[in-house]
Amino acid sequence: MSRQFYRRVLIILAAAGLAASLAGCKGNSFFASMLKGSAKPGATGTAGGMMEPDVTFQGLDGKDVSLASLKGKVVVVNFWATWCDPCRIEIPWMIAFQQQYASQGFTMLGVAMDEEGKSVVAPFVATTQFDVDGKQSTMNYPIVLGNDDVASKFGGLIGLPTTVVIGRDGKIEKRFIGLASHDELEKEIQALLQGQKAA
Repeated sequence: MSRQFYRRVLIILAAAGLAASLAGCKGNSFFASMLKGSAKPGATGTAGGMMEPDVTFQGLDGKDVSLASLKGKVVVVNFWATWCDPCRIEIPWMIAFQQQYASQGFTMLGVAMDEEGKSVVAPFVATTQFDVDGKQSTMNYPIVLGNDDVASKFGGLIGLPTTVVIGRDGKIEKRFIGLASHDELEKEIQALLQGQKAA
């Protein structure tokens, strides 16, 4: 094989590595399909006002939590996992958003995609502390368990974290694939709480 051939192979492998890093954490079978209507990994995009899926999650307490039961609130659905480093970057923001906006009709909903389920997620949620504005805090918003079926109802996932923003009317307004932009996400939350759409 020629040197030129090997160079091409190395360029292709480097490009694939860059794409994977932009997508965030890769997992197992959960992330086989692409998010419908989404742009490139690491991108944000509007979802064209698609309605939220009819999905019921299982909470860590074993009780069912339907997405429909949250209608009337601005909801940020964050797909994450305990082993996902970019997810840990976002979690303090999510805690702060819950603290700041919950009284205005907002809720975070963390969907844990760990294959081991509750056995690893529950201890993590109960004991892992995050630095939020100089104070230590555990996750203060509802955490539910995700699986392949749940992911498919949101169009599938290509990596973690993936964040879906839903307005009070149940319409999906935006997706963040990979590590979200703190400022863009907060701007979207504030606009939807005020009955507007972010520019």
